[in-house]
Amino acid sequence: MAKRFFAPTQLASTYSIVARDASTGEIGVAVQSHWFSVGSVVCWAKPGVGAVATQSVVEPSYGPLGLNAMRKGQTAQEALKEALAADEGRELRQVAMVDAAGRVAVHTGTRCIAEAGHERGDGFSVQANMMASAAVWPAMARAYRSTRGDLAEKLLAALDAGEAAGGDLRGEQSAAILIVGAERATNPWEGLAFDLRVEDHATPLLELRRLVVLQRAYAHMNRGDDFLAQGRVQEALGEYETAAGMAPQIPELPFWHAVTLADLGRMDEALPIFREVFLRDPNLSVLVQRLPAAGLLREDSRMMGQILSTAQ
Repeated sequence: MAKRFFAPTQLASTYSIVARDASTGEIGVAVQSHWFSVGSVVCWAKPGVGAVATQSVVEPSYGPLGLNAMRKGQTAQEALKEALAADEGRELRQVAMVDAAGRVAVHTGTRCIAEAGHERGDGFSVQANMMASAAVWPAMARAYRSTRGDLAEKLLAALDAGEAAGGDLRGEQSAAILIVGAERATNPWEGLAFDLRVEDHATPLLELRRLVVLQRAYAHMNRGDDFLAQGRVQEALGEYETAAGMAPQIPELPFWHAVTLADLGRMDEALPIFREVFLRDPNLSVLVQRLPAAGLLREDSRMMGQILSTAQ
């Protein structure tokens, strides 16, 4: 029996992409694998610093070590070189890094399980191991280059192309996408554009796309709240309407649109929305009665009577 220098739980054989969007400065990493919760070990990123994908016989420390080095001013190439030099298992690793300037570094160890390889491009790197075909990473690179849209759309297109070219030899199981902003953040909860993981699913890439659409919808809701706080009412209402249209299966999104309209006294517009959402989720008719006490809807018994009449 051949001697093994790693535990099976270290195997995160997978395909991934790291990239920086030159137009926005956003930095991201996305991954898919036949391994449970692959995103929790492969994907690392910090706003205004960079992104790391660490896989194959995975050594998670490449993530925080690489990001810390780039935060201190090292390029992606310098950070990866330093990390590899300290790792006796470097030939079992596959690691890619991109820094805030879009400089890319990637390493595929000689002992990564075939088919394994990588391709670098302008501001991005795709890498894969234990693939069904050596066509996977070139297909990912082509898709990233040719796809229009924001960074999330381009990363998802690369993953889809990798799967279409054969993907992981073992099939699909989990996927993740992590995108951070161009500016360094003071607090750890700031600067996150997308931080989504599909831990275990028969079609993780389809599920990841579904989650990305939902996050886009909720981002419009949040933007609407920001506009409302600034007194930009029409812009806020436009954002709420867009959010509801993107996720029509979630009645709570149009509910808050209706609440805002009611608070503004625009009952002719609010009541038809309330009628629809109460029909779909009766609990929302209970929720609306609790909002005045929380200061989220003006106290007005006549208005509340009109709203509740739509639930009957």
